[in-house]
Amino acid sequence: MSFLAPLFLFGALAVALPIIFHLVRRSSREHLPFSSLMFLRPTPPRMTRRNRLEHIFLLLLRCLVISLLALGFARPFFQKPMPSSPPSETGRKIILLVDTSASMRREGLWPSALAKAGEILGKTSAADQVAVLTFDRQAHSLVSFDQWASMEQGNRAALTAERLGDAKPTWWNTHLGNAIISASETFAEADKQAQNPSARQIVLITDLQEGSRLDGLQGYDWPRGIEVQIEPVQSKRPTNAGLQWVIDADDSMKTEADTSPRIRVSNSANAKREQYQLRWEGAAGAMPEDIYVPPGQSRIVQAPKLPAGITGERLVLTGDDDDFDNTAYIVQSRAEQINVVFLGDEEEKDPAQPLYYLKRAFQQTRRQNVQIKPHPTSAPLTAGELAGVRLLISAVRLPETQVSVLQTFLAGGGTVLFIMKNTASAETVGRLAGADALTAKDVVATNYAMFGQIEFEHPLFAPFADPRYNDFTKIHFWKYRRLDAGGLPNARVLARFDGGDAALVEVPGGKGRLLVLTSGWQPADSQLALSSKFVPLLYSMLELAGGIKARVAQIHIGDTVDLSGMTASTNTQPMTIHKPDGATVQLGEGETRFSQTDMPGIYTAGSDQQPVRFAVNLDAAESRTAPLPIDELEKLGVPLKRREVELARQIEQKRLLRNTELENQQKLWRWLTVAALVLLLMETWVAGWLTRRSTVPAEGTT
Repeated sequence: MSFLAPLFLFGALAVALPIIFHLVRRSSREHLPFSSLMFLRPTPPRMTRRNRLEHIFLLLLRCLVISLLALGFARPFFQKPMPSSPPSETGRKIILLVDTSASMRREGLWPSALAKAGEILGKTSAADQVAVLTFDRQAHSLVSFDQWASMEQGNRAALTAERLGDAKPTWWNTHLGNAIISASETFAEADKQAQNPSARQIVLITDLQEGSRLDGLQGYDWPRGIEVQIEPVQSKRPTNAGLQWVIDADDSMKTEADTSPRIRVSNSANAKREQYQLRWEGAAGAMPEDIYVPPGQSRIVQAPKLPAGITGERLVLTGDDDDFDNTAYIVQSRAEQINVVFLGDEEEKDPAQPLYYLKRAFQQTRRQNVQIKPHPTSAPLTAGELAGVRLLISAVRLPETQVSVLQTFLAGGGTVLFIMKNTASAETVGRLAGADALTAKDVVATNYAMFGQIEFEHPLFAPFADPRYNDFTKIHFWKYRRLDAGGLPNARVLARFDGGDAALVEVPGGKGRLLVLTSGWQPADSQLALSSKFVPLLYSMLELAGGIKARVAQIHIGDTVDLSGMTASTNTQPMTIHKPDGATVQLGEGETRFSQTDMPGIYTAGSDQQPVRFAVNLDAAESRTAPLPIDELEKLGVPLKRREVELARQIEQKRLLRNTELENQQKLWRWLTVAALVLLLMETWVAGWLTRRSTVPAEGTT
């Protein structure tokens, strides 16, 4: 017999009360007749204590009533075994998802992962279907369901464990979200061929580090019947610090004496150490530098100074427990030289000419060195002088020989900016644009003219599209040349004056483009050179012409590197890349994109005469090795397997519901209550009978 509320059984202890009441007597029951009481002093009756129980049957009735009531309130019932769920005939489908990212290179993690995988494989039954996926940046199939089925039944676990043992951790970052989704989609593909889908389980073996990317999990529609079981592996030594090269902005200015790279040193949140050393490896005479980084924080420090004439490319952090992320590879790129040709006979120091302001608009930065190369109109212009030039600027009428060279330059993809200082330059504009007999007329504004309409959708003005920067009304123009833009083939007016005349016109020419500014930026024509929009507008033109190439701020493992901006444009031979481990990769003819950046180190591309070196580093997220709370996955909707405590709670709740159902069906408490009432009636009758019997002798003596 079991009880639904067993605490009420303590109420049976109340049987002690009737026993106490039967032992304690309040007064004597004997009455002695006496002739007179007037001469006696009244005294209260004395309490007497008897050591002998009387009326045993009445005492038993009272004890039984209390015991039956306690049993009734405890809700007794007869227990029956719970029906067990029928065994599955089809077995389970299990996907073993093993982490092979760079963080698994920490000491002891990969052997622990293999041991857990072997343990799980050893517990599979003959009816189970198993697939094994490894993942880092993306998931990779190691053993499919079909391959598992084709193996000999007794050797499946051993053969699969052997294949998994051949795998090794890579240098890629951890994309946990994509891996779990890929495993779920693998189930979907396998279930299309199965008539009776079985229970599906994803067993995730990972270090579950907080640097894992979980993109895509939020909002993912999980199929029903999938359960994710996490088997985390933990490092014995939690301290881990990592390095990251912090690259300065392209337009930052630095002196030659202050060229040491900046390094971010980050420490894991569960670290036990705070003191580290940063040093150059292979640089003789370079002194190490002590660094203090509290757990869970990061510090940006300057790399140690190198002695004169010594170069360093490997920064190493010492004092850390795990060294897989303690090296930063650094290749300081030289400033790229960008040549801009100016056709004209102007003096560079004459503030009344456009060249004066053009020379001062482009400043040298750490990434770019824009060189303005003046070329007189009287000197012949050859195609060799324009090799590697993306932007050419002119402000005067050009001879026929130079016009033909510029037409070839435009057809090859170059950009020409023509500044109309006078109406005579309209003839050169017409010949470059393919419009003969083009004319222009001088317009002198009454007060001043300004931009009235600008095409901010065009890439040239796109940097100014933000409302904070699109105010051009403060640029005043005193005079300009009125040009019939309709006479230029396929012309597009990018900016107009407030009077409606064209201010900036774009004319396509072969693969290139011709930009025509109908007013000069010198003070005689306008205030354009003195405005804050002048320098950004020139840089936008240079970028539109392809002179400024976007640079990758940091190259990480797995990034695709565009080598077209690193090597000489005249090199047409297939490119060979030498990897840090000595392996070589040959690109196809004309191919400039390299994607096999699968290990950190220094890569060398190009020919022996013009080698190009670039550094590839580990993703900084892999250094964040503190454990990720499992609750984060639950918040993203991952159907995690219930923990042991939750399973026990669920089983207990199910047992209580089963007991409540049995108790409601049997309802023994009703019969116990009826029995208690019957005994209570009997106790009342017996107590009354005994009372009446004890009073009869007393009445006869009076």
